[in-house]
Amino acid sequence: MTTQTHATGHLFDAETEGLSTYEATGGDWSDIAEEAARLGEQRIVVNMGPQHPSTHGVLRLMLEIDGETVTEARAGIGYLHTGIEKNMEFRTWTQGVTFCTRMDYLAPLFQETAYCLGTERLLGITDDIPERATQIRVLMMELNRVGSHLVALATGGNELGATTLMTIGFTAREEILRVFELITGLRMNHAYVRPGGVAQDIPAGALDQIREAITGVKRYLRQLEDLMLGQPILKGRLQEVGVLNLASCMALGITGPMLRSTGLPYDVRKAAPYCGYETYDFDVPVSDNADCWDRMVLRIEECYQSMKIVDQVLERLKASTGSPVMVEDKKIAWPAQLALGSDGMGNSLDHIREIMGTSMEALIHHFKLVTEGFRVPAGQVWQTVEHPRGELGVHLISDGGTKPYRAHFRDPSFNNLQAVSMLCEGGQVADVVCAVASIDPVLGGVDR
Repeated sequence: MTTQTHATGHLFDAETEGLSTYEATGGDWSDIAEEAARLGEQRIVVNMGPQHPSTHGVLRLMLEIDGETVTEARAGIGYLHTGIEKNMEFRTWTQGVTFCTRMDYLAPLFQETAYCLGTERLLGITDDIPERATQIRVLMMELNRVGSHLVALATGGNELGATTLMTIGFTAREEILRVFELITGLRMNHAYVRPGGVAQDIPAGALDQIREAITGVKRYLRQLEDLMLGQPILKGRLQEVGVLNLASCMALGITGPMLRSTGLPYDVRKAAPYCGYETYDFDVPVSDNADCWDRMVLRIEECYQSMKIVDQVLERLKASTGSPVMVEDKKIAWPAQLALGSDGMGNSLDHIREIMGTSMEALIHHFKLVTEGFRVPAGQVWQTVEHPRGELGVHLISDGGTKPYRAHFRDPSFNNLQAVSMLCEGGQVADVVCAVASIDPVLGGVDR
């Protein structure tokens, strides 16, 4: 028997034989409370979040519980809404990169790349993008994938009481963030991938530093494997918990490691290749238990596959040293590459001489290109990439102007969060933490 009290003043008593309805009219709420007490049923609703360390951001979970069992779970989102998509309608196509990179703050380079690939298709310059620029994009995305998965593994372990997993995972991620800072100047929110290529080439000596960083990441990852895969307590907490089968994933539009844990090897890099992924040798790991444990193991294996791709990219980058990293069309590409001053602040004198010393016409063109932006032919495009959390899509519409008419993103965390109720209902309250960690949501991407 389930009894629910509603604000309308009705008391519903669901008997096993049927449904009886009790309507309170002209009475007092105390009468309704007495009736609920007489029926002997108790309905407890608790809030987990939105300020809670186990909700991976400002996510609010409304849990109805019966003892320690979750009978209903609902997700409340919107606490981190930033209006990024709307703001992009008032910025140039190049400036849009600085907005979309801030959505999923653990995987900024995927949003940048998806947006720029879509913009380039609208411009009709996809085949004109320099090969070296495409290689750098692949390098940065795969390093970003490893860094994102390391956060998922580290925070998931910490939420279950394994602080060591967090310290090892974040230490490994630091190796990757140092590489990002070396190449882009920033640890996150890079705005490094630009329509037409990338903002600047990788600096001299970066390839050796990347190889050294990857060696360190592999060492830390092996430590995580030893601590996680052989841990009986972790197995007990994660195996056969948060099960979501293939049919449910397909019905909810769920992708990424959650989908691949059901045995379906769907990966955009294989299904609809971009950035030359069809030329790289890598596998798409899958499993078939569809539980929290499998999702954790898959993320570990995906880190190794990404580092396998990185090794191949490094060889290609070594061979393409000195090649351009921005499209040749000066109506899209900035006239000079960005170069910092000796103090690390502002543009260097060489950069200024390159712009101002060429000609007055070049200076005027540079000013107009930066302030007004380039015009994109009217049309619309849909572009997807394989994000660490699943399929990331961007729908861009141009009205022929210098700003997007509309920019909408299909963030995988938004779709994957729909599975909260199916993962949690019928389980224990403690299992909610495991289930949310296995989804690996980032609320910056959910709310946008």
